Amino acid sequence: MVRCMREVGRPMDLAANANTILLGLLASLLAGLATVIGALPTLFTRSISPRIQDGLLGMAAGVMLAATIFSLLIPAMEYGGGGLRGALVAAVGLFVGGAFLDLIDRYSPHQHFIKGPEGGGATSSLQRIWLFIIAITIHNFPEGLAVGVGVGSGDLGSGLSLAMGIGLQNIPEGMAVALALLSERYALREVFLITLLTGLVEPVGGLLGVAAVTLMHPILPWALAFAGGAMLFVISDEIIPETHERGNERTATYMLLLGFVIMMLLDTTLG
Repeated sequence: MVRCMREVGRPMDLAANANTILLGLLASLLAGLATVIGALPTLFTRSISPRIQDGLLGMAAGVMLAATIFSLLIPAMEYGGGGLRGALVAAVGLFVGGAFLDLIDRYSPHQHFIKGPEGGGATSSLQRIWLFIIAITIHNFPEGLAVGVGVGSGDLGSGLSLAMGIGLQNIPEGMAVALALLSERYALREVFLITLLTGLVEPVGGLLGVAAVTLMHPILPWALAFAGGAMLFVISDEIIPETHERGNERTATYMLLLGFVIMMLLDTTLG
């Protein structure tokens, strides 16, 4: 009888896992597609003031920061056993995720919109457009991973709020990409295509994240913390310095607070 129940249960488990993986893929895909929304203002204007750009990117950093805390690190501690044990699991995963992004950032040649070229030693041999794409890929992959892991955790509300938050912060990032490409005199069609491609990195990370935690549930707290560490690295090493390069740090800081509050409300409402 037990054997029969197991045989019946396996297809159900497989179907549930497949549905979860599909949901994680779709959620990260929608979050990634939000980058194209950010490119829409380029249909009407070719320039936006640096203060507005830095403010919107600051808001994106605030959304990412709140998503990291409420949707990744706190659940990582809970799934890790709570108390000191859960905190240690989250701490280890966080540092591993941050170190992973540091290695990618350090050795992958890429181009920042304000700081210029970084990483590797042969950036001059690559076209600037590919350096831009690599930079946004470095940013977007951990975001997609975070959405996938969040959905795979089984807390649908938290996963969806995370996807909405990531999608929201992708809008100013998409605008930054589009404006930078326009400044390099790329055609409008190319601008939208490239912006779309940078967003499509996220469902790749989302698929890997949701598949990993769905098929290997014990790694869930480590995966949540890993994604959180990767996101924190991007916030501190990439986004915040970029918003402080042109004298708009006060505006960016207040917008960061606003983004944090927006994501906190999203997580409270949907989570």
